[in-house]
Amino acid sequence: MTAAKTAVDWLVSAAPDPEVCRWEWERSPLGVALLPAGRAWDVLILPGELGCPTLDVVTRVLDRPGPVLVDSGDARTGFLVPPGTADRWLGTGIRTAGAGTWIVVPYPGRSTGRVRWLVTPDGSGTLTDPALLELAMHEAAADLARVRKD
Repeated sequence: MTAAKTAVDWLVSAAPDPEVCRWEWERSPLGVALLPAGRAWDVLILPGELGCPTLDVVTRVLDRPGPVLVDSGDARTGFLVPPGTADRWLGTGIRTAGAGTWIVVPYPGRSTGRVRWLVTPDGSGTLTDPALLELAMHEAAADLARVRKD
């Protein structure tokens, strides 16, 4: 099984109707589908200025972080985290998507116009640990503050 197929299978497992999700990916000119957060993952959405530096910190610690989305212009970065994280998140300036919300998800491995994967799902269900993500955000924010100060 290819990596993209494994990733697709994992992503559509969160859809209320996996076949409709597959159909949207195949036939939508945008190459995206809406999937519910809160089932297989929640999403922590960081401002772009903090998102990529945080991902850099996470990848220094982990060989393979969980899936990460970015919107056009890198204005927002979304880290897929375990379900329930959005309900417990207290961080200021971080948006959350949990149960009852939907996210735009591009087909794995394909480039789309508005949303793309920075870290494509591998199909294993690996998600970013929220505690590690929080520590990485603090380190990235401190690095950004040092750069601004200099």
